[in-house]
Amino acid sequence: MSKTFAIIGDPIDHSLSPNIHSAAFRELNLDCSYIAYRIPKGELEDGIESLKKIKIEGFNVTIPHKVEMMRYLDVMDESCSIIGAVNTVSNKDGILKGYNTDMDGFLEPFKKRNLKVKDLKILLLGAGGAARAIIAGFAKEHAQCITIANRTLENANNMVKFSNKIGLNANAIKLDSVGDTAKNYDVIVNATSVGLKNEPSPISMDGVNSKTIVYDIVYMPINTDFIKKAKEIGATVIYGYEMLLGQAVRAFEIWHGMEAPYNAMKKALLGGT
Repeated sequence: MSKTFAIIGDPIDHSLSPNIHSAAFRELNLDCSYIAYRIPKGELEDGIESLKKIKIEGFNVTIPHKVEMMRYLDVMDESCSIIGAVNTVSNKDGILKGYNTDMDGFLEPFKKRNLKVKDLKILLLGAGGAARAIIAGFAKEHAQCITIANRTLENANNMVKFSNKIGLNANAIKLDSVGDTAKNYDVIVNATSVGLKNEPSPISMDGVNSKTIVYDIVYMPINTDFIKKAKEIGATVIYGYEMLLGQAVRAFEIWHGMEAPYNAMKKALLGGT
């Protein structure tokens, strides 16, 4: 019997998830479909009931429902409760279990490159939606400390509290005061939206060298100005699409209990079939 999966959110028409998962189904000859299902803010409860009626096997959750969805889960895994947001749900006989695969998705490219995070100094640009999963990932891998640079200090300070609470030493600075201090860090992550519209890099890369790991979670365009500047200085570069792919692979494995066809999913994401 055919199984149905979905992504819920609003807006939803830009989502790359249907392409990525459909490519995996084709690659492994699975009798499954994956749909984009728009649920406007304020209509989540009704939307979930509709999904249950069609016996949805599982679904991904995106903006604006990642936090509110927690209220409708029957069970959640540890990543979900730590981060305080859900992006993947399985439905087993009407029992909804929530996961947050953003953390594993974020860490996956480090593992693929055999890069160790332990004892490294981190500079995180931005304190928005993705920041909690990123901080939780660095805490899990025992980074030494993290500096959170954001346009508004209030949001950065909230993330500092969260980071300290889960055991990762943190401090906050304003984004425009990073200046030439970027060279003091081993890993620099852009978790702002700067780059989506081909804007210049959010910080100066002066003094950053080839030993630095530079990670941009913006995945379109692939080569943001931030990434281009990092390449010019020979830094180790991690692309935004790798995090997106990492969390999709993890969601696939939760739902299907088998290894995901990484290369087929990557090809679909980067404009293949």
